[in-house]
Amino acid sequence: MTEAGAVQDGLEVKGVGHAFGDRRVLEDVSLQVGTREILCLLGPSGCGKTTLLRLIAGLEDLQQGSILVDGETLADPSFSIPPERRSMCLLFQDFALFPHLTVLENVTFGLSHLTEDERQKRAREVLDQVGMLGYAESYPHVLSGGEQQRIALARARAPRPRLFLLDEPFSNLDVRLRSQLRDLVLHVLKQSAASTLIVTHDPEEAMFLGDRIAVMRDGRIVQQGAPEELYKAPADAFVAGLFSEVNRIPGVVAEGQVETGMGRVMAPGIANGTAVEVFVRPESVFIVAEGEGARTAKVLTSRMLGQSSLVHLAVPGEDGQELHLHVRVQGGDRPGENSVVGVRIDPPRAFVFPLEEDD
Repeated sequence: MTEAGAVQDGLEVKGVGHAFGDRRVLEDVSLQVGTREILCLLGPSGCGKTTLLRLIAGLEDLQQGSILVDGETLADPSFSIPPERRSMCLLFQDFALFPHLTVLENVTFGLSHLTEDERQKRAREVLDQVGMLGYAESYPHVLSGGEQQRIALARARAPRPRLFLLDEPFSNLDVRLRSQLRDLVLHVLKQSAASTLIVTHDPEEAMFLGDRIAVMRDGRIVQQGAPEELYKAPADAFVAGLFSEVNRIPGVVAEGQVETGMGRVMAPGIANGTAVEVFVRPESVFIVAEGEGARTAKVLTSRMLGQSSLVHLAVPGEDGQELHLHVRVQGGDRPGENSVVGVRIDPPRAFVFPLEEDD
């Protein structure tokens, strides 16, 4: 934590709130992005991610709270530095390249403060970083979507901004190009001294790109932390279900535990009698030899998905109801359909949350 009165390097958002008419879209949002740090803002469509990005960029008037970079106030309800003076670059899913300018001219466009020789040198330097120097004299319309995104990245990098803002930058690209560009963008951003905020609705993208992740829901940040922390210690059911498929097992807390069809799971801090759901990720369910405390299950489906396989199991319950579980196993090592197997869960890797009314 920053000591009182100390200057915070990088981006700092304090208590930001925003409304469009009577509709509140942001409520008391605070976050920090250090110099050379990448923070991914993750959440579903409509949760307020892009609105927050636009406020940081100066494209919306700030109604509540404050926004600072390197200790300098960019905006509060009574003051706002214009977007063009905020030393930032925005990268959107639409590349916004000038069609009548060459690749080199597109990159030099924002370098008017430099001499012509300096502009040319800097533009060629960043084009080389993204592997596009050989296309310097080409026009955007002859480039693929992935190549245009590389040019947009080079143009954003060229002025050496102190803040990068990226809004769903890969959503218009196919899976193969998206994977290639994620790796390139991570490499380029890590070479920069800027703070970076990336808006995404893709959990895998957030975990790959982010040093930290801030999860948003209904205009609020519900949890912030390193990707591993959010995956292994989610704050609530929403965060737990965001990063992977989960098996949901209903139950009721009794004496600090939940009795499930797969055994007892500890439920610390939850009152007795509370209706809960036990969340177990597919990789925390194990197919084992029958016996030795394992439950018996029937394999309903078994599908290979490349490096792993997904197995759908039915576990008979004492009340006559079946408990259905998904299990993820490595490669082609999977049981056949309609076979009978042993199955167990790892209780310490299960999460227990009170049942939400809207579930």
